Parts: sequence; structure tokens; C-alpha cells
Amino acid sequence: MNSDRIEGNWKQVKGRVKERWGKLTDDHLDVIDGKRDQLAGRIQEAYGISRDDVDHQIKEWESTLNEVEKEDRREERRATR
Repeated sequence: MNSDRIEGNWKQVKGRVKERWGKLTDDHLDVIDGKRDQLAGRIQEAYGISRDDVDHQIKEWESTLNEVEKEDRREERRATR
């Protein structure tokens, strides 16, 4: 899932963000509103880690979202057969 799709699906993705970065509050997530740079800044602030580390974590997280999205599509296809 790319940044544009995350921003467009922010309400659905918010829960997954909280699962991954539990220190982020609902208020943080409301301010972030799906914007990757805002997400990175809040993670960096909450966890006290470098921007490079944050970018790496977000890339890994986006990759897992892609896998979840693919599996969801496979399950939808199976259900319609």
C-alpha cells in the first residue's frame, strides 16, 4: 500500500498504525490524517529514534500492509466462487 492509498484509507489504516506504534494516541492519529511525513515525525517524537530508523520501520510496515491487502483480495475472490 503506497502513501496515497494510506492517506485515502486512513480511517481503516489507523487501527493498524496503533497496533504497530502503540505510543501514538488518537489525537496524534487525527493530526497525522494519513500523511506519511506527519506519521514519521510523530513516531520519531514518541519513540526517540532517528528519521532513518523511522523511515525503515514505515517501509516495513507498508510492506506488511501490502501483504495483508493481497491476502484480503484472495479471500474475497475465494468467497465469490
